[in-house]
Amino acid sequence: MTTINTARFVLDPTSERNPSQRQILARPSSLKGLTVGLLDISKARGDVFLDQLERRLIGVGASVKRFRKPTFTKPAPVDLRHEIAISCNVVIEALAD
Repeated sequence: MTTINTARFVLDPTSERNPSQRQILARPSSLKGLTVGLLDISKARGDVFLDQLERRLIGVGASVKRFRKPTFTKPAPVDLRHEIAISCNVVIEALAD
């Protein structure tokens, strides 16, 4: 009999020397009526992907707020992370590699 491991791991690419333990939050059953934050990390063409995603999210009844990191080479500034945390129910980060 084969067992399948259903554990989920999220690795933090900023430092794995002392990985922190975080609980994965439950996904909402619907995005209708929620505010979805779209975070552009400032890589080329990430905005193209987010433009398409924004249209689809609005189509299912979500409100959308757009955010942009100053540079993709560093984590988002604390004030930007705070603004996203207090104004959004869900966040999607775009990476266009």
